[in-house]
Formats: sequence, C-alpha cells, structure tokens
Amino acid sequence: MDVRISRSRVSGRARAPPSKSYTHRAILAAGYADGARIDHPLVSADTRATMRAVEAYGGRVAPDTAGSGSSRTGSGERAVPDDASALAVEGFDGRPDTPDDVIDCANSGTTMRLVTATGALGEGLTVLTGDDSLRSRPQGPLLDAIEQLGGRGESTRRNGQAPLIVGEAVEGGRVSIPGDVSSQYVTALLMAGAVTGEGIDVELETELKSAPYVEITLEVLSAFGVEAARTDAGFSVEGGQSYRADAYAVPGDFSSTSYLLAAGALAAEDGARVVVEGAHPSAQGDAAIVDVLERMGASIEWDRDAGEIAVERSDLRGVEVDVGDTPDLLPTIAALGAAAAGETRIVNCEHVRYKETDRVAAMATELGKLGAAVTEERDELVVRGGDSDLRGARVAGYHDHRIVMALSVAGLVADGETTVEGAEHVDVSFPGFFDALRGLGAAVESA
Repeated sequence: MDVRISRSRVSGRARAPPSKSYTHRAILAAGYADGARIDHPLVSADTRATMRAVEAYGGRVAPDTAGSGSSRTGSGERAVPDDASALAVEGFDGRPDTPDDVIDCANSGTTMRLVTATGALGEGLTVLTGDDSLRSRPQGPLLDAIEQLGGRGESTRRNGQAPLIVGEAVEGGRVSIPGDVSSQYVTALLMAGAVTGEGIDVELETELKSAPYVEITLEVLSAFGVEAARTDAGFSVEGGQSYRADAYAVPGDFSSTSYLLAAGALAAEDGARVVVEGAHPSAQGDAAIVDVLERMGASIEWDRDAGEIAVERSDLRGVEVDVGDTPDLLPTIAALGAAAAGETRIVNCEHVRYKETDRVAAMATELGKLGAAVTEERDELVVRGGDSDLRGARVAGYHDHRIVMALSVAGLVADGETTVEGAEHVDVSFPGFFDALRGLGAAVESA
C-alpha cells in the first residue's frame, strides 16, 4: 500500500502506541515464567513474532480483556486481535520445549535475537528464520556466545545470518562479545541466563551501543523478580532464578512518539499545539527526542506526571546529535533536519546501517528525492536544511516502518504531494500511525 501526503497543518491530541521494546521483553519474560498477564501490549507484526516463538517453546498466548487468564482458542497469530488490551501468557516455566517446526521471526530482529538465546537452553535443536531482510542481519556474535557457553549455535549458510540452528541446553558461564553491533545480544543472554544453572557473565569487547535498551531489559527483569546488573566488564545475571509476576503494564513508546512530536514541531497550526499522550518516563533512550527538539529550538513541554508532551510549530535550527544510544531516532532527526535552518549532523550512526534496512543510506537517498541537501559518510549523516527546498516526490519505504513514518512527516512540509511506498509496514510498531496523522488534521490518503 502507498500513501499520498499533502502539505498540511496539524493540531490536537494523539496517543503513542505501547512500547514495542517493552512488549517483546514482557511477552518473553512471561514465557520464561509459568505465566503472567501483560497489560497494554503493542500487538503488531513484530510482537506477534515473539508470541509465536513463546508458543513454539511450549507456552500459550491469548487475549485477556477481563484480566482473568482466559484460555487460548487458537494460535497466537489468530487468537490475539490488534486491539487486545491485555494478553494472558501461559509460560514454559524456564526451559523451553523443542519446537515442532521452524520458528519464523518474519521481519523482527528483536524476536530473532531474544528467542535464539531461549532456543539454546533446549535439549533439542531449534531452527529460526525470517524474511529476506532479517536473513541479511548479523547474528554471528550471538551464535559465538552460545558456542562459548557450550551450546550449539550455527548459521546454516555459515555467514552469521539466519537461518540459525541453536540448542544443546547451555548451562551458563562467561562470554565475550562485541558491544557495538547490537545491544540485543546482551538482552538475549541476560534473559536466558537467569534460568541456567550457572548464570551468565557478559564481557563487552567494545563500547556498548544502544545501551538504554539494556536498561529496559534490566527494568523488565526486575519486574519479573529477576536480578541482573552491570559489572566493570559488562553485565551479569545469576543462574537458578525464576521469573514471577502476576501482571506487567507496558509503557508508551518513545520511538513512535518521536514522529508525532516531529509532526507538531514542523507543521502545527499557528497558535495551536500537538499533544502526545501516553508519554510517561521510563528507561527508553528515545525519550531523548524531547531534548533534541529543545536544542533545535522547538517550543515543547513535558508533563511527566500526566504523561503528556505538548509541542508547537517552531523555527528549528540544525544541531549535532550522537545516536550511539538512540539509533531508532535517526530517521526522525534526519526529517527534522531537512526542514531546519543550518546543518543537522547525526554522528556515531554506523550501527544504524544494520537495522531492517541501512537506514543511513535510505534516509540520505529518499530525503534527496524530496529536495533535501544530504551528505552521507560511513558513521555520519549531514542534512543541510538551509540548502534544502522540500517538494513532493515519490519515495521508497524500504519495507521499514521507521523510514515510512519519518518520510511521511517530511511530507507534511514538502510543497505538493508526497507518495510513500510500502506504507503498510507501519504495522510493525505503530499500526494506527496514519489514523493518528489524519486525526491531527493531516491530508493523508491511501493510494
């Protein structure tokens, strides 16, 4: 599906969806437990992949709108509606069963990495795969870590990419992994390590990128009664622990919030504001978008107690932003920079090339089609808003939800009409994104 977006003014209130990062971790944590209720989950293409994995390992996932632990009536894919307000998860209580079939993680890199470590706990072997994009993403460091722990961790093509084969009941130990490829390796090992006999000590060979995502993991682990901590060398989790929680409530998602705030900062009506609800403080690094907008000159206020952020259209100026810990913000910041005065320099971003697509190259190419002046280096993206003249064009979404949403925001301030290809991919993290834009007054049509 394509969408057509015309230059628009926006105002009003919108609600950010629940956090995808927290939802993934909460579903899997409930799987490691004997069960739990997950309140306010994000039900999306990615989180459904984690639901399927929990079921493949012997758990069950079903809607629980009454909070009563209702029984499952089919597979997670069929039984859980998109608007489910709660999930009843029956866990596999520590060690997973050997799946009856291959686990298809679709396009969800988080699912693949987190549940690959789960599969390494099993007595038998687990095979994991995904779509074309996911099968091109690096998994080698996690496979190496599993081998260091005495398990089996292989890439069928011997290139460190899916399909993967893991298993042979790891019991814990010490591993050494790079920290600059994906923090999800650390998350996967900590979540699995809690139920091993020995626990897992993770030594980081390089600086950890996307560190706030590990803080999210530690927060979720604590909510499920599992202790894990930073160490001088990296992170550690003791073995022999049990996941236990009656219920867990998922907070709002700041990655998704960033697009709504950017829309307000660029296109709010004169004298009006865009107010984003569901923005309560949490460990999410992408809350940094508030600071980025403030530094760019936006008029923005965050009522942390109410969980609301209000933003007005402002004359933005370019700034330098290090996205080492906040890679998912790069598309949003690039779109903001295209409409800001001066130069926006996004640095420390090489790891952003290993997401659903190479997001550095994708934003450089597509913003260029819209008339932005962009320079791309290996570890840097420079957008010169003062030299840009944004005009409508047909742009590619790269089957990537974040690219689609960022380009759609840029379309709000481009002259003429912007067509964004592959708009359906917003279902990965923000299924109601275009409805939210329409609700704010944006001219958005399906094509």
